[in-house]
Amino acid sequence: MSFEVTGGIVPETRRLIGAAAQAFAPRSRPAELLDECARRLDQPLRVALVGQLKAGKSTLLNALAGQDIAPTDATECTRTVTWYRHGATPRVTAVAAGGARADVVVRRVPGVGGLPGAHGLTFDLSALRWNAGGPHEVDHLEVDWPSGALARTTIIDTPGTSSLSRDISLRTTRLLTPGDPADDPLPAADAVVYLMRRLDSADLDLLERLGGVVGRGVDGQGVTGPLGVIGVVSRADEIGAGGIDALHSAREVADRFAGELERTGLCQAVIPVAGLLAFAAATLRQREYDAFEALAAAPVAELNAALLSADRFARPDLPLPIEPDLRAHLSARFGLFGIRMAVTLIRLGVRDSGTLAAELTRHSGLDELRSVLAVQFAERADQLQAHSALTALARVLTGYPGTAADRLLPRVRTLLADVHGFAELRLLGRLRTDEFPLPADDLAELHRLIGGSGIAAATRLGLPGTASPSELRAAALAAVRKWRTRARHPLVDRATANACETGARSAEGLVEQLGAPETNPLPRIRTQRDAGR
Repeated sequence: MSFEVTGGIVPETRRLIGAAAQAFAPRSRPAELLDECARRLDQPLRVALVGQLKAGKSTLLNALAGQDIAPTDATECTRTVTWYRHGATPRVTAVAAGGARADVVVRRVPGVGGLPGAHGLTFDLSALRWNAGGPHEVDHLEVDWPSGALARTTIIDTPGTSSLSRDISLRTTRLLTPGDPADDPLPAADAVVYLMRRLDSADLDLLERLGGVVGRGVDGQGVTGPLGVIGVVSRADEIGAGGIDALHSAREVADRFAGELERTGLCQAVIPVAGLLAFAAATLRQREYDAFEALAAAPVAELNAALLSADRFARPDLPLPIEPDLRAHLSARFGLFGIRMAVTLIRLGVRDSGTLAAELTRHSGLDELRSVLAVQFAERADQLQAHSALTALARVLTGYPGTAADRLLPRVRTLLADVHGFAELRLLGRLRTDEFPLPADDLAELHRLIGGSGIAAATRLGLPGTASPSELRAAALAAVRKWRTRARHPLVDRATANACETGARSAEGLVEQLGAPETNPLPRIRTQRDAGR
């Protein structure tokens, strides 16, 4: 919700971009950039997957898409920024910095007996035929793929930020933190999913750079970086040596990371995810289920001993009921944690591949991540995209001053600073810390009120979906009074007062959204004249 902007933030952004475009000559550089700003509003939300080398970005992308569309082996493809978009037919294109394009050959390497391979997809960049003469260097790849997930969200897979090649790391940095406003007006991503295996100085450095851009803004005002950042403790199944309680250990790690990152506002949430297991579950085959069922019938002690390591599990001399090649395949596809989890679920009563796939997905953490992405990103797509477009507009106006469009800059900056939806997003990442001296119940209520669990009115107010408009309005008015009173308390510090004020404004927006209460017409009063008729 944006309560200050008549008609909504997206139409207001369109009007400002259109007004600015009139001040520049057609086909000039600023006109082209403004054209890009306008197109941005009509495109799917852009989410970048970011992290160090081997953080599991491509594997998580495959899991989110539910298909094998991103190479996960260490090839040149994983050292290049790659855009994954919805398309009618699969197609991969290499794009050079100057705009030259070349089709890329896609190769698949099957696993054992035709099963999906651990690295089943790769892009061959060895013999590109460019549509423009001369040698070219690949700037980025564009992957068009028929996928329901990509119809709603464009996903950007980025090179590892700790690459030994400084140039490769810079590709990701440039994507997220724009440089010269005249040439590079906005970050390519509206939001970021940051993957980390541990929270070290390299992770903090990039997150702080993102936070610094958000804090600094355009000429010290507004916000220029991606507004939403979700943290993921990736490869969570490897924590605790892949034991059956690995996800529990990963949850503790994620909570610790969350305490550090949310305290400084660098992340809005931190979720543990076993990406390898999530992707394998999404593409589980009947033969793999049959193999797990056979392993579940093996003696517990023998199987536990075999699962001490991947190499041991694949040894041909072990008395296990499936062949060594298939064991090696399961280890590469599901990991030791995934094998243990699948066998345990079957022993506990799972009896078909569909149920096993759903349970493995749930235990992988992917369902929780999807829920957070839906609440933080998908439900706020208009706000995030408008934020990116306004950011670009502010940078164009700053980079090309001296026109009639200069008069628009104060309004653009006001929107970036004041639109309430942006304020809600910034506050979401700061609530689960000890910075706010509020009771736990109040913190939970505030988190919900500003959209932390969803942006529907009933969800924000903690009421069932069947609540009547009058019940919703009464709850919203009560919330306005409560949080306005909290904000004005004389002993509350400034940060807490601002947080409470944000909650009050969210509640006021709900009151406005719900409209005036329904009234019943008064019964007609009979007069003496009526009685005499």
